[in-house]
Amino acid sequence: MSDLSGKTVAIIVSDFVEEPELVEPRDQLRAAGATVTIYSVSGDPVQLVQGDTEPTQKIDVDGSLDDLDPGSISALVVPGGTVNADRLRVESRAQDIARDVMERRVPLAVICHGPWLLVSAGLARGRQLTSFHTLADDVRNAGGTWTDDEVVVDRNLITSRSPEDLPAFIKAIEDALTA
Repeated sequence: MSDLSGKTVAIIVSDFVEEPELVEPRDQLRAAGATVTIYSVSGDPVQLVQGDTEPTQKIDVDGSLDDLDPGSISALVVPGGTVNADRLRVESRAQDIARDVMERRVPLAVICHGPWLLVSAGLARGRQLTSFHTLADDVRNAGGTWTDDEVVVDRNLITSRSPEDLPAFIKAIEDALTA
């Protein structure tokens, strides 16, 4: 694992976020020395789930989306979970954060259903990415090129398909933070 001391990673979520897609990147990036903060839409604790439907634990967050300054982070992570992703995609603040991060060319790592945020924010056009397979048509209809790979890196955009791809996803985040 790389030394990520001095790096700041923000994770944005809503309720019903897929537990491993939040917990594993958070824990592994912290173990590598990064400061990892979590922001929910309202700043309230969020419910985690397993397999989209089974509630697991509720976790506290570090603030609301309004508290997140995209100019102060080294990377942004957007986990999936169908409900989480569907709620985030319609939040104008989440869209603004994603656009700001892309403009700054800061690593933006999005997994599973998380690419719905990219579609809604107008960030899929002209990009190669992957996601959970059911989003392939959404990505293509938004002007992106969808591929069925465990991780796709297109400049500062990192995408993966599902929790099974977390090792490759986290490694790509580490690589982007140490480039």
